[in-house]
Amino acid sequence: MEYKMTPSLSGKGNCYDNTVVETFFKSLKAEMLWRQSCPIRRQATATLFLYINGFYNPRRRHSYLGNISPLAFEAKAP
Repeated sequence: MEYKMTPSLSGKGNCYDNTVVETFFKSLKAEMLWRQSCPIRRQATATLFLYINGFYNPRRRHSYLGNISPLAFEAKAP
């Protein structure tokens, strides 16, 4: 039976499908999650928000972006 569907990922064994997301989660675990615990969901949500919007995007340097933060990279874009 043919459904005329296109898979969203390239296929089994391609290690580049989720590289960006996996790198983000590796950084998140190493820089935030393994250093503190959040006993309640609301605290975890607030901590994640502060990590992403207070550190990861505005201050953390990314080698892929020329060692500047994502916000600085966006500011340089035309």
